[in-house]
Amino acid sequence: MALPVEEWRRSAARCWAALEPALRERLAAAPLGEALRMGCGLFGPEEAALQRLCRRARTGKEPAAARFYREEGNRQFGRCCYRDAVRLYSQVCLEDIARAESHGYPDRLLPKVLLRKAECLLRLGRLQDATDTLTAVENKMAVDGIMTSPIHRMLLKKLSQLKTEIHEGSCPEPAREAHGDIQRESEIWEENGSISGASSSLSLNFSTERGRHLVASQDILPGQNLLKEKAFVSVLCPGEGDSLLLQDSSETVWDTRVTNADLYCHHCLKQLLASIPCCGCSYAKYCSQNCADVAWEQYHRTECPLGALLLTLGVFCHVALRTVLLAGFSEVSRLVEWSRDDSNKDLCNAEAGGEHPSEVLDTRAGRKVIPGCNDNGQYQSSYQAVFNLLPHVEKHSPEHKFLCMLSIVAICKKLQETGLEAAVLNGESSTTGSEQKTCGKTSDELSPELMIMAEAMLRHVLQLQCNAQAITVMQELESGDGAVVNKKPVRLATAFFPVLSLLNHSCSPNISVSFSGTAATVRASQPIPSGQEIFHCYGPHRCRMRVAERQQLLSQYFFECRCQACLDELESDVESVSMRNSFCCPSCQASMQGEEMLCCSNEACAFSVSRERLSQRLLDLQQQMEKALELLRDSKADEAIKMLLKCQIDARNFLSPEHLLMGELEDHLAQVYATLGKWQEAARHLGRSIQLVEMHHGPSSVEMGHELFKLAQILFNGFAVSEALSTIQRAEEILSVHCGPQSTQIQELQEMKTCLLELPRSILQRT
Repeated sequence: MALPVEEWRRSAARCWAALEPALRERLAAAPLGEALRMGCGLFGPEEAALQRLCRRARTGKEPAAARFYREEGNRQFGRCCYRDAVRLYSQVCLEDIARAESHGYPDRLLPKVLLRKAECLLRLGRLQDATDTLTAVENKMAVDGIMTSPIHRMLLKKLSQLKTEIHEGSCPEPAREAHGDIQRESEIWEENGSISGASSSLSLNFSTERGRHLVASQDILPGQNLLKEKAFVSVLCPGEGDSLLLQDSSETVWDTRVTNADLYCHHCLKQLLASIPCCGCSYAKYCSQNCADVAWEQYHRTECPLGALLLTLGVFCHVALRTVLLAGFSEVSRLVEWSRDDSNKDLCNAEAGGEHPSEVLDTRAGRKVIPGCNDNGQYQSSYQAVFNLLPHVEKHSPEHKFLCMLSIVAICKKLQETGLEAAVLNGESSTTGSEQKTCGKTSDELSPELMIMAEAMLRHVLQLQCNAQAITVMQELESGDGAVVNKKPVRLATAFFPVLSLLNHSCSPNISVSFSGTAATVRASQPIPSGQEIFHCYGPHRCRMRVAERQQLLSQYFFECRCQACLDELESDVESVSMRNSFCCPSCQASMQGEEMLCCSNEACAFSVSRERLSQRLLDLQQQMEKALELLRDSKADEAIKMLLKCQIDARNFLSPEHLLMGELEDHLAQVYATLGKWQEAARHLGRSIQLVEMHHGPSSVEMGHELFKLAQILFNGFAVSEALSTIQRAEEILSVHCGPQSTQIQELQEMKTCLLELPRSILQRT
């Protein structure tokens, strides 16, 4: 949820509509600082409505919630839902002995709690973690001496059973996360002296038409690393279930459904198992005590009392606040004052349009520089670079700017009321969690210092519409028996990457971006000759949607895309994506043509139907497919197959054979058959899916790599050695270009290949 909740957006819209026309004109034309000063007086009547909304986001510590999650964890454990159980247990501080003891957990209860945790870890396949937990239990019992009560004997028996299960199990798996480290690439890397984190094969250019952009200064090969950058700031997105945090007061306030907020560290974005929660709120969770301490010192000591407000106002406002907290008041103040100086207006607005040379004159320095560069002419991943990203103040609608302004005023008012203003301005260390100062002051105006921070925050919220970078991960889908891992890309966090933001958009990009925690790696996805610009895709891709759809989505970035893919489609008036994803005639299967009313292209048929009707039929089909996957998750594979085959028959009646949904159906059928261990049938269906993926995305696309990875798993499990080896090779070639040689998927492919090649020669010859 990038923007505030819908109710707050509606409230701000009503407030805007009620203003006098003259005041609306003044607000629309005012600089950011002046708009904020006027907004402080307008926020008062809306404050009560926002407070009511914030009460729906339960972020405080509540003993009743702890009991609820513990009891629900017990129920999930009893149902053998070990993954769900361990996540629910983490809600009540079952991380490790050290934390339990530090919170005064009774010694006599520790062994029982830790044995339960060890069993969850064992069922999840985390054998090393389970072993470490059992060792801690043994040490604790040894310190307590000989225990002869029935309860203690039962604990010893359970301990012995778990140790036996671990001993009989397979070797502990190495941590997969280590394979994704951004710095473990073995290739030669020569860093650019002018652009931090960039390869020496790139140069930074500037023009009035393209703004700042990166260009190849030498020929670049596919898979070559071009940029490694750690986010200046990132904020975890709760995920698809973020609305669960904002329940109506009449509903259950504690929900057991898992979101990204439960799965990943709120600081470094590593995947969690047993999390370390913030000691002041129930929302923030971390993978280690170190992450918790660093987050507290850098930003969370300020954010903690504002948790409900930040969830209500959305991720963009949260990113804006965290950005200024990380930068510090001194640097924020310096750049805000610099931007207000009339002599710097040309430098600030160099890319916003107008007649500017390829480099801009810094009148105070008396030399030409590219905006965002430091005094030495270097473009670094710094707050100065973030500050110089374009906010497009004049292009946002007045209503949107008013919403953002009221939201920032709300945050700053809360900082004043909770007594946190001094900590924000001075970066002083404060006490933890529940010991936060509650004394503060209320005023219709913000202090001059807080006004500076507010102006920077409003600038950052406006910047994010065009410069926010989604950090994505390939997240496992929990279905089937785990023999074949099915993954989908998920937006994990929103971040500022100042150097990555230099890349302009193309609907046919020449790079791929992958993430490890808060770090991004950019690789060439195709040969890039010297002198060619480096292009990123902001979302709309030529393989996924028509040019008209792409242009509409890209309007949020305030430019009309003139990339080669768009120009070619507009000039030829042929939209291959539209043809491939079109409807076909339910009567004769010929293609349907038209806009609102579709007519069969076969003149002898003359069938016609509204696009709305077929679109609704497509939506119904997708819902049926989701129900089939629910059946699979409930271990009802036979019923899932029947439903998917019925969906396939229905789809053939009104969708073109090349429609992407036809490929999705084949993919889902392969998934179900793999769950049943019918490997040949699974491979056959996935092969059909791969044909459609190749048609839509190309033979070297990352989508093709992910599909081949799944096929390799199926062939490996089905003991089709020769086919598996050739598929593994193809998948490696593609994924190493897009994800790098140290990615998790490459490592798994290499492990499968090693296992197959170690088979006896006689078996290899037979297969």
